[in-house]
Amino acid sequence: MAEDAEAAAECGGGGDSGVGACEPGVAPIKAQYRTTKERFHQYLDADKREGACQETPEGDPDGSDLAEPEAKRIRLEDGQENGKTQVAAEPPEQRQVPKRARGQNKSRPHVKPTHYDKERLCPSLLQESATCAFGDRCRFLHDVGRYLETKPADLGPRCVLFDTFGRCPYGVTCRFAGAHLGPEGQNLVQEEVVARCVHLPPVRNGLNRALQQQLRKRQVCFERAEQALRRLTQSPRPVVIPETAVATVTPEQNSCHAQLDTAGGAGSPRGSPVSTCGPLTDEDIIRLRPCEKKQLDINGKLYLAPLTTLEGAFPDTMTKCAELLNRTIDVDFVDINVGCPIDLVYKKGGGCALMNRSAKFQQIVRGVNEVLDVPLTVKMRTGVQERVSLAHRLLPELRDWGVALVTLHGRSREQRYTRLADWPYIKQCAEVASPMPLFGNGDILSFEDANCAMQTGVAGVMIARGALLKPWLFTEIKEQRHWDISSSERLDILRDFTHYGLEHWGSDTQGVERTRRFLLEWLSFLCRYVPVGLLERLPQRINERPPYYLGRDHLETLMASQQAADWIRISEMLLGPVPPGFAFLPKHKANAYK
Repeated sequence: MAEDAEAAAECGGGGDSGVGACEPGVAPIKAQYRTTKERFHQYLDADKREGACQETPEGDPDGSDLAEPEAKRIRLEDGQENGKTQVAAEPPEQRQVPKRARGQNKSRPHVKPTHYDKERLCPSLLQESATCAFGDRCRFLHDVGRYLETKPADLGPRCVLFDTFGRCPYGVTCRFAGAHLGPEGQNLVQEEVVARCVHLPPVRNGLNRALQQQLRKRQVCFERAEQALRRLTQSPRPVVIPETAVATVTPEQNSCHAQLDTAGGAGSPRGSPVSTCGPLTDEDIIRLRPCEKKQLDINGKLYLAPLTTLEGAFPDTMTKCAELLNRTIDVDFVDINVGCPIDLVYKKGGGCALMNRSAKFQQIVRGVNEVLDVPLTVKMRTGVQERVSLAHRLLPELRDWGVALVTLHGRSREQRYTRLADWPYIKQCAEVASPMPLFGNGDILSFEDANCAMQTGVAGVMIARGALLKPWLFTEIKEQRHWDISSSERLDILRDFTHYGLEHWGSDTQGVERTRRFLLEWLSFLCRYVPVGLLERLPQRINERPPYYLGRDHLETLMASQQAADWIRISEMLLGPVPPGFAFLPKHKANAYK
């Protein structure tokens, strides 16, 4: 009892904890786990001193100075500690208003290990070619012994590529080369594993080198897109496609399409997703009517947000891109991102800016929809300005333009992520959009949040930041339960992520460090999760920031740290030591829970 009273006195509203049990915007953690900033860092630093993990190298901007995480430091500088406003010593006119942590960290340090590029091995040696394609002009090394002298030590005893596919294409350059190099330095091969994986596709929906070169040289014809653009610019009225629109293909056009098909290895001369060989078929020359398009049926399903800036601001590039996708890849639908709020996209006229450019928006949607043989969807926000909502006006127009489904994020561009999503407005928009299905997006971090969202009448929910904080959120929603996932289970998820990264980007130094960079970006979100067993009430809200707490084991505490130095320590558990002089700063400033 005395210990509980002491803990409550230490971690409650008083003392130096800086966190109150009932403070708004703070996750309600049980008293026995809450701690102070000083004790939190002392606990983690004690492990550093014992040498359990490698110390952060010099040059890390968030290294061992125990700096306060940016969003928390701003709150303290504002004079708000323990939920109370402090009295400033200087006059109000002399106080400096701290700048909000918002947007991107645009002056990030360079993290590519350039010193390894000086002694790179020639690709011909890795591909086991008889001669080098560059000859005497080759700037890479051809001496394997010299390369091995400068190569850093292996990062682990097992190579995920060798274990998965039976052969590592990176040979001696692999950072796990000891797992598949023979006594004489030869690259070993597991024939039975290779035979088992020979039919597995490497990467789906990619553009091969030949097609990429033709695109750079502007040798690809986009006849279907150009015809659609001419019709759109001539008349603003909706384009009506005849029921049996048969195209006449000239010999020149036919040869141009055949050139693309030979390079891309996919599609028919008319850009149909049905690959043909031999004589022409009906699918080659007859255009699909809108009612004949494949229907998109994802009502009631969970939808992971793209979490990317693919997007565009110009009808010609977007329509030609859609035609290229229609020819070369196999997808269920294509989505246009009209919800991206970042300045880089907005100032070019893309993302949220299209909501204020109705003429361009209409041309993009109609042009893209006309050249696609799969459904078209759109993701957007409530509007650009905080108090001027536009979505309810645009939804009927999008329905008339042929959009199959719209996803609405319940915030404006100005709000970014600083306010709660406006689900009552999403409910209003779902009624306006009917019969076109509308998915809702925003602030879903538990199955209760998903259930409440579905009660607004939306066809389904899209999950974005919630999946970054809790990638197991989809399991919780499906099983309608809270998962008190352990720190070891969370580490296994990170280990799977690194394996996927090494398979995709490679197991050489460049691939390892690229995988590490994406892992560190993800850890900047994962640290905001509070384990279920530590909460006083369920569930955790997405706008509640975690206070300082000690987890049930050391790894759980380490995963709660908001310092980049501790994220680097976690990455070293999975990918080995970082290169000398390594530095990391998150892409986005943490301001979501302020």
